[in-house]
Amino acid sequence: MGMNSKQRATFDKVFAMPTRSDIPWTDIESMVEAVGATVQQRRGSRVSFSLNGVVAVFHEPHPQRQAPQATVRGVRDFLAQAGVTP
Repeated sequence: MGMNSKQRATFDKVFAMPTRSDIPWTDIESMVEAVGATVQQRRGSRVSFSLNGVVAVFHEPHPQRQAPQATVRGVRDFLAQAGVTP
């Protein structure tokens, strides 16, 4: 994985327990791209991630910048299903 230190920190936060709710959405998108996933804007505030045949669609949080716990859990599940774990 070609992650820089900020992306690695975000990766660690996504897999941290208890699930965090203070991770900026833009940091999550950057980290997901760094592990090789495709990030695609969809209609409205939807964003899809695809990696290793696994596709997940999330709602980009707004007006707040941080991803809620449910979204962080979804990103963690997406990464695990795609074979990317700590």
